[in-house]
Amino acid sequence: MKVNGKWYRAVWMEGNVVCMINQNKLPFEFEVFNCKTHKETCVAIKDMITRGAGSIGAAAAFAMAQATIEATKQSANDYLMQAKLRIENTRPTAQNLFYAVENVYNAALISVENALRIAQNIADECANDGKKIGEYGNSLIKQNMKILTHCNAGWLALQDYGSALSPIYAAKEAGKNPFVWVDETRPRNQGARLTAWELYHNDIEHKIISDNVAAFLMKNKEVDMIITGADRIVANGDTANKIGTLSRALAANYFGIPFYIAAPISTFDLSLANGNEIEIELRDQNEVKLAKGKDAEGNWHEVYTAFPDSNAYNPAFDITPAELITGIITNKGIIKANTLEIKTIIKNGIQ
Repeated sequence: MKVNGKWYRAVWMEGNVVCMINQNKLPFEFEVFNCKTHKETCVAIKDMITRGAGSIGAAAAFAMAQATIEATKQSANDYLMQAKLRIENTRPTAQNLFYAVENVYNAALISVENALRIAQNIADECANDGKKIGEYGNSLIKQNMKILTHCNAGWLALQDYGSALSPIYAAKEAGKNPFVWVDETRPRNQGARLTAWELYHNDIEHKIISDNVAAFLMKNKEVDMIITGADRIVANGDTANKIGTLSRALAANYFGIPFYIAAPISTFDLSLANGNEIEIELRDQNEVKLAKGKDAEGNWHEVYTAFPDSNAYNPAFDITPAELITGIITNKGIIKANTLEIKTIIKNGIQ
């Protein structure tokens, strides 16, 4: 995506340094955040400086490559294993992270050069997968459709193009004039801050809505389709995505609205039979109670938006059952959310 006339990916590596768009500063500031060691990259993943399944995976791949560079010959195996565990502990739900770390770790056991090559391949594949998702998903979008999305699953979340937003970008290029309802996506407001920013810079008409407006819009026939991303899709099609996705799927099912998941096949985890086996990340309660942003003069402030002395519960994800999912838009094609089609597409792909 171009920002201020320059092309960027969400995460990339320059020498030994992992660079990433600082998503915590958007949409108020555009900043490139630099991580000089794999430990710094781990902190950036944990603190959501980069976020979104694909970009988390790319950052994790580069972090593992950094650790390979840092390791000394005398203690390389121990250092690499410790780094692998450290990276995997940053965000426990996103499957792309584990896919990336495992592949780069295995490459690192051969050589530094091999680890760097595999890490870059993973980042490149992530961007290419997003482009293919857009091409397949565009076939579902008709002229002037009103599409609702939850959380951010655009360029920032998948290196380039995106998952849930990629079909929308492709539809825009095809002249279909899509309109997007953007859930604010509490508590981190990824929709209101990131999705809206991306759509604005791609000249796509949209409106931000509070999270509790979605069902009202569906009832009033203002939503033609819902597309969200995914952080992990297990063998039976159950899907983990940003908290609030389940309620969108339930409402869509009630009102007869198509509900699609968009994700590359690297997001699938066949080692888990169903969604009950997915570990749900619990995050700091202050993400619910506090909000950070800029005032009209450009000064940063962090303020309480809830009663400070109350405790808050903050699961980062929920699980949408496969039976609520109309289809999954992958980089290999569009499939049903069932075990047979998932195993087939991962093993063979489809034309």
